Amino acid sequence: MFLKRCQYPDLNVSDLFIGNTVTVFSRQLKIVEYADVFTRRAFENQRGRTFGMIKPDAYNHIGKIIDAILQTGFRISNIKMVRMTPAQAQEFYAEHRGKPFYETLVQFITSDVVVGMELVGENAVQRWRDLIGPTNSLTAKSTSPNSLRAQFGTDGSRNAVHGSDAVTSANRELNFFFNLPGSSAILNNCTSCVIRPHAMESAGQIIDRILDEGFEISALQNFNLDKPTAEEFFEVYKGVLPEFVPMVDHMTSGPCIALEIRQENAVQSFRELCGPLDPEVARHLRPNTIRAQYGLDRVRNGVHCTDLPEDGVLECEYFFRILQNK
Repeated sequence: MFLKRCQYPDLNVSDLFIGNTVTVFSRQLKIVEYADVFTRRAFENQRGRTFGMIKPDAYNHIGKIIDAILQTGFRISNIKMVRMTPAQAQEFYAEHRGKPFYETLVQFITSDVVVGMELVGENAVQRWRDLIGPTNSLTAKSTSPNSLRAQFGTDGSRNAVHGSDAVTSANRELNFFFNLPGSSAILNNCTSCVIRPHAMESAGQIIDRILDEGFEISALQNFNLDKPTAEEFFEVYKGVLPEFVPMVDHMTSGPCIALEIRQENAVQSFRELCGPLDPEVARHLRPNTIRAQYGLDRVRNGVHCTDLPEDGVLECEYFFRILQNK
């Protein structure tokens, strides 16, 4: 029956691109190649890929940059926060080895975390370069004032974002970055946040709100959870929440973003920012909370957050250590 042709309204043409994972009747299917030359020609330009990276100087603007990307029509098919080692940075910028700014660039890019993104869209490489603007932020401010580098950059090196300059370099940088081992998770004084699939279009706004409230985001990565994984993570709610089954189904319906959030008394402080489990209750009692603003119902309530202080590290370990090794 699974192989019979039928309508499946939850799957859109925009979901069909190389590397994406789609869910059809609870089965996760990864798209690895085009079936024929005709399909390749029809889809390849419209589903182009490029690599984008948010540099250390733009850490406080991660949410705003992600929101600008989504508003421009790009799809973020992969995203991960990493703290590069000097050796990794040297390999990433190998084409600049020997240039006067090379050592400074390597030191800068390893000074803090970076966020790498796989961006999918029509004519992706050129559109991303148009969005970020000229390499030198000072030039960008005068010639492309609405570009990301004009808004968030400082100079030629501290220019907020990186963008691949050609399809070949995009493929190389994507393969390099998303094969870097481990994560930037610190796993202490932390709580977990999971942006649910229905709220992914608002991910940038949610991240911006978290940073504006003074929380530190020390790890960030997207995941496509299958049913056993989602059931394992939410096992504590089985038999407790009547919405357990639909909640698992929703978490497997598309990608989500997991974050490690840090602050003193992180679990309780972040729960207050998220608000009540039911968004309708949140809108009446705590209208400025994340769930009040981005939640739809008790299943699609914007974000998951850790409930108990002793579970903060455990939930972060699940995403940023256990799932890393699966």
